[in-house]
Amino acid sequence: MTSADKAHPKRTTTDRTVDHNPAERKAPAPRTPTPAHSAPPQTVLVQIRALLPSLPPAERRVAEAALADPANVAAQTITELAAECRTSETTVMRFCRTLGLKGYPDLRIGLASAASAEESSAGRTAVGPDIGPRDTLADIVAKLGFADARAVEDTVGQLDLHALKRAVEALSSADGIDAYGVGASGLVALDLQQKLHRIGRRINAWVDPHMALTSAALLRGGDVAIGISHTGDTAATVEVLSEAHRNGAITVAITNFPRSAITEYADHVLTTAVRETTFRSGAMASRIAALTVVDCLFVGVAQRSRPRTLRALERTYAAVRSRRL
Repeated sequence: MTSADKAHPKRTTTDRTVDHNPAERKAPAPRTPTPAHSAPPQTVLVQIRALLPSLPPAERRVAEAALADPANVAAQTITELAAECRTSETTVMRFCRTLGLKGYPDLRIGLASAASAEESSAGRTAVGPDIGPRDTLADIVAKLGFADARAVEDTVGQLDLHALKRAVEALSSADGIDAYGVGASGLVALDLQQKLHRIGRRINAWVDPHMALTSAALLRGGDVAIGISHTGDTAATVEVLSEAHRNGAITVAITNFPRSAITEYADHVLTTAVRETTFRSGAMASRIAALTVVDCLFVGVAQRSRPRTLRALERTYAAVRSRRL
């Protein structure tokens, strides 16, 4: 990216008004995140995990304490929590505002609800998320199943429906669609291509950064570009989405971290909610979570043009029917 790209102000929003004239496109104005206490209980911890990499050190200590033992933090006064985290009450209040909460009481309520939900979930599964060296194959199956199911549950629980609706609208009326991703995110891009192509949408999935850049350079207003990156900091994907944004395309980011670099160039941000683990089961679950978002996009687009969708599905099914045994 150019030095000008790197200087682009970082976004914290999930959606903004789109201007199709690239010469008049402006940097998005920051907005306060949706209050965690207005969403399902687990969303408080999901939000904290998503924001953790972008927090300054003092706020990060508060976040880590909340993630480590939400029930304990919920029972503490703001003075007690500040002392435990070696910081000030002002920092704790700033952390609450970062989450979109009105104050510390809301954080305590959210953490208490989240702790209850976590305990109930653990009771149902009787497994933890990490895979250890002495785990049996049965343990591995159970833990991976837990991680994947929880990734889907948490992703759906915190998904910004307004941003999803705007992304669906953009895809439904797009002249052309590009999807970008490398590695596992490339597989997600290819899945989106397969789904939308089958219902007659013009879409290309690019997993090679050079080919992606050449395609992004030819986009214009009326096109849609989707960048997929779990971390949101994959340099190649960020660069390509930046190029698409610069050329006037409507841009969508699918990422686990709402303050990551890729969101700087996204008109609409759709976040997943995956827990990282030491044995990379979180990294595997990230693919499942991103595919869930892709499914939501696909069904949303398909529903908006139901007759056309059904005709396309019938024609494509008939075309491959002879290939079945």
